[in-house]
Amino acid sequence: MDRRTLLAVSGWLATTAAATLVGLAAVDLVGADIAGTAGGVRTEQDVARALAVPEAGPSGAAASATATPAGTGSATPTGARRGFTTPGGSVIAECGPGGVRVVTSSPTPGYRTKHADLGPDDHVEVRFVGDDQEYELRLRCRDAVPVKDVKD
Repeated sequence: MDRRTLLAVSGWLATTAAATLVGLAAVDLVGADIAGTAGGVRTEQDVARALAVPEAGPSGAAASATATPAGTGSATPTGARRGFTTPGGSVIAECGPGGVRVVTSSPTPGYRTKHADLGPDDHVEVRFVGDDQEYELRLRCRDAVPVKDVKD
């Protein structure tokens, strides 16, 4: 191999390596913005804390006093929206003209939703079942705010 061919092959390899590195750096930079999670990865406890809204009651915790409009586009305002968390899962409920309704429910890993009466009704129930444990949330409205309902 003569010197000129060796120089051409070396130049081509250096250019290819530089282009590959620039491409990988660009994909890494753009990919972090596209696929990355804002604020980093959240733990199960972080999600439960974010969903939990303090309950009003004898414990003295403040209630959410914000009224949220109905998600159906109706001009009729609903009562407060509130989150409830058990080790089996989380539920967000709100009160409206038809009573309490479940906005969303999500079982924690290892649990599934066995029964869900989503409302709107006088009361709603969501039951989360795991391998050896079961948790039930029974909710109703009190003063247009969802609260836990103790079964009789």
